[in-house]
Parts: sequence; structure tokens; C-alpha cells
Amino acid sequence: MEQNYIKLTIDGVEFLAKEGQSIVEAARDHGIDIPTLCDYKSLTPAGTCRVCMVKVAGKFMPGCTTPVSYGMKIESESSELQDLRKGLIEMLFVEGNHMCPTCEKSGNCELQKLAYRYRMMVPRFSFLFPHRKIEAKLPHLLIEHNRCIQCLRCVRGVKAKDGHDIFGFVRRGVDIQVMIDETDPDALTEETAQRAMDICPVGALIKKRTGFQTPIGKRKFDVEPNRNKGVHV
Repeated sequence: MEQNYIKLTIDGVEFLAKEGQSIVEAARDHGIDIPTLCDYKSLTPAGTCRVCMVKVAGKFMPGCTTPVSYGMKIESESSELQDLRKGLIEMLFVEGNHMCPTCEKSGNCELQKLAYRYRMMVPRFSFLFPHRKIEAKLPHLLIEHNRCIQCLRCVRGVKAKDGHDIFGFVRRGVDIQVMIDETDPDALTEETAQRAMDICPVGALIKKRTGFQTPIGKRKFDVEPNRNKGVHV
């Protein structure tokens, strides 16, 4: 089947994109890294984190869920958008309890990567210091609620063999938490734990007994330059 291409521009650079692609996908095909946290290569985009916000015809739009169209003029790296993304990252840090130096995901954490990219130092918002528990009762998986950013990647990407959800959210607002269906035997396997850890962008889901197998300093975002053409996950 022949692929149709359309012409568009991102930050003044004109190129061709495949019809049906999202703005984020089209940008990545041309080496332009529009940052995301909820987006993942094998999942249908959800647009929950809003870190990929771009501007099209003067309007803010999520880059992961907005399809490209002919003649589209997209702003991605303006100072306004960079400050917006930085503010969103700061809010994620102050809303939870993130201790990067002691986190197993340090060096592999996508939130940490973006904090470095946008040079987050002292957040403009007050820290909330919520009281959240660590769940360690599962045989292969530790759930660290203090680090969860509610991106829904585990809910969308970790399924039982029959296709049912293993992860889900309970409660609402500031009390929302990710939970696992312990009645499903697929939820308690070592393979599920590894999949959950791999798909989580932060250190909220950690497979037990695998700590620091890759030394800090040699992890994904330790060895790759944190530039616009950064690592795509």
C-alpha cells in the first residue's frame, strides 16, 4: 500500500511526514525530540502528561495525540513552550517525593532526564511532601507510590494473558494511586514485574532483587547526551 506524505514545518524547518502520524512521531522521524513522559513506543498515545505540548496556529496542542495535517506550522522549542514544560516537570517533582540519589531508576529515569534537559534547579512551587506508602508485599514487584506520576503507561501496557488490565487506579485527585490486581496470577509473575519496571518512566515500579545491575554512570541517560536529539523510548 502506497504511503501518502504531507508537507509541514516545525520551528521553521520544512519536511515531509507520513499521513496519519502524530506530531511527535513525525518530529522523531526527522531527529527532532519533542519530550514526552506518558508516550511509549508500543502504546496508543494517551496525552496525560502534557509535556509534549506544542503550538499550532497559536493554540496549545499535545504533540503525541495531534495528527499532522498538510501545511501545519508547529512551534516546539520557543521560550514559552520550554518554560511550560519546565513548569510541568517542576510540578511533578514537588507533587511527589523524588530522591534521585537513592532511586534505583537514577540514570534510567525519564523524569530525571527532562529535569536535566530543562535545567531544573529550585522549583517555583512549594513541595507538598505527601504521605504515601511503599508496597513490598508482592513476590517480585515493589510499588513506590511516592514516585508515581500517573502516566498510565503500566495500565495501558501491562496486560494479563487474556488481555485484561493488571494495573489500575483507585481513588481520585491528590489521593489517586496505581494498584495491581493481585487476584490475577499473571500479576504475580517475574515477567510481569520486569515488564512493569521497563515500561515505567520513573522509579515507581521496581522489580525485586535486580538492584543496580547496571552501575550508575553507565545507564541509559548517563551515557547519552541530553540534547534535543536525545534518547527515544
